[in-house]
Amino acid sequence: MCHSEIPPTHPRYRSLKTRHLLVEAYEGGVLAPAGLIAHGRGEAFDYLLGEKTTPPAERAEKAAAAFLITAKNPVISVNGNTAVLAGEKVASLAGTTGAKVEVNLFYRTPERVKKVAEVLREKGVENVLGLEPDFRIPGLDHARALCTKEGVGTADVILVPLEDGDRCQALREMGKTVVVVDLNPLSRTSMSASVSIVDEVSRALENIERFAAGMGPDTAREVIKGYDNEKTLAEVLDYICARLRDLAGELAGERKTKNGSL
Repeated sequence: MCHSEIPPTHPRYRSLKTRHLLVEAYEGGVLAPAGLIAHGRGEAFDYLLGEKTTPPAERAEKAAAAFLITAKNPVISVNGNTAVLAGEKVASLAGTTGAKVEVNLFYRTPERVKKVAEVLREKGVENVLGLEPDFRIPGLDHARALCTKEGVGTADVILVPLEDGDRCQALREMGKTVVVVDLNPLSRTSMSASVSIVDEVSRALENIERFAAGMGPDTAREVIKGYDNEKTLAEVLDYICARLRDLAGELAGERKTKNGSL
């Protein structure tokens, strides 16, 4: 069954459609096999969040918008999963904030870089960086250190949906503000970023753009001044714990009601 054959009435229609899109992208050489595993892990965390943007995630998204619109050289670093799942939103956000878009892959091959760039162009990104790297991120080995000087190399603010922890830490050590989108609040990426958005990537990019479109530089600076990433991550964990307690209480109440009716 391909994604076009999934009935819209299916209760998990959007989730199943997304999975099939990723499988097709993997079969087409856009995604590495690990990209499928990463998506499944993220979807599991999204269940814990109720598959919606939480208040702390929204605050992080507002901070992300503030950093992007006050940056001198903002860059959105994109991997295969992000290109497939939210390429149109990357293009739209780049247009709103003036950010450059660069392909940067963990499992990098020249062929995959070209294919991810093609996906981004098809979805509206006019200028895609990363095909001809001329800069290396210090402290990283192998091809994942490759990037462009025009983009990631000289960026002061980098939005990195679905990043790996080592690269996030290396970028921070270069003095960059790193904004990540990661549904796992316990990942090394989330723990080491300047701004950690615990949200699904399409929702996150859409919210960032919404905030950026209505925010002036003075407001942005106030938002940045008042943002605390460690506090935000703690609030995400509290949110998950509270939601699980509520669900457990509901289930226990239903069980008690059923037993009492016997």
